[in-house]
Amino acid sequence: MFTIYPAIDLRNGRVVRLQYGDPNQQTVFSDDPVAMAEKWLAAGAEWLHVVNLDGAFDEAGAANWAMLPHLTALPVQVQFGGGVRTLDDIERVIEAGAARVILGTTAIEKPALLGQAVAHFGAKRIVVGIDARDGRVQTRGWLQDTAVTPIDLGRRARALGVKTAVYTDINRDGVLTGVNAAATAELAQATGLGVIASGGVAALADVQRCVDLADKGVVGVILGRAIYDGRVNLQEAIVLTQVNE
Repeated sequence: MFTIYPAIDLRNGRVVRLQYGDPNQQTVFSDDPVAMAEKWLAAGAEWLHVVNLDGAFDEAGAANWAMLPHLTALPVQVQFGGGVRTLDDIERVIEAGAARVILGTTAIEKPALLGQAVAHFGAKRIVVGIDARDGRVQTRGWLQDTAVTPIDLGRRARALGVKTAVYTDINRDGVLTGVNAAATAELAQATGLGVIASGGVAALADVQRCVDLADKGVVGVILGRAIYDGRVNLQEAIVLTQVNE
């Protein structure tokens, strides 16, 4: 089942998009995340990809946490990430109604906790966020470089029982330069994970490229700036995936 995930990136409770994940290159799209979510639901979205950017940057993100139950109360499934660092954080996300929790920094810094999370909450609940720049995984809101490759992290996660990952090519994120579908498929093939593509979607053709790689383990794609700017019609993107099933 190939899934389209409209992104709702939250900064101080507002819907924003960043370029290259840089908080200094921010565009605010809405002060009302629920209204924005309802717009994507009306277009046919069955999932939302919600990111607590404040948490990713190691800030409290209280307004974003407060917004989460309002988003999960809508008739949609939510995957949530950003600043989720402990088992208590994971439990808090799930209790707020999210279907999945994305662990990025934690997957690198606390692999034992990742394993505990899968064992405790189940593989359906836990997704690993693999965010890479120039072939190296980045953590702490993409501000900290590691020497780890996406495939290395993916294999470690798979060994701990993880089944799904989100792969973001940071060099393409928020700048509409085209999704890195090939690297997404390569990661899926090398690790056995189902991988959701993220970063750079600029046109329906990008969605089609990901859909065409479904048999290679690409299980979805996240749409951010392209749907906010009107470059991609979300309803058309969703129809595209249904036609290809």
